[in-house]
Amino acid sequence: MSLDPEIAGRLKRNADGLFAAVVQEHGTGQVLMVAWMDDDALARTLETREATYFSRSRGEQWIKGATSGHTQRVHSVRLDCDGDTVLLEVDQVGAACHTGDHTCFDADLLLGQAD
Repeated sequence: MSLDPEIAGRLKRNADGLFAAVVQEHGTGQVLMVAWMDDDALARTLETREATYFSRSRGEQWIKGATSGHTQRVHSVRLDCDGDTVLLEVDQVGAACHTGDHTCFDADLLLGQAD
């Protein structure tokens, strides 16, 4: 799989060739997680609708849920105005976070809503 050259030309990558992926739950709009992608991960995601990311610690692609069963079926992918972040809207099955929480943002509320 290779990324469409028109899309690839719009992406701004970091020094490692990666860009951020913000993952939002379809229907609720809740932010589930933030991950990294490379061109190949994005190409695979666009082709299969299976959320695919790049693990910086392992140095390889991973398909969300391939080992845990906590999958993400992709509804849409949007590129932000600067070209350095994509937004995935997904159907989440199971936990999105490796800790078992529904989102990676369930644990530490640093500032709540003002009254």
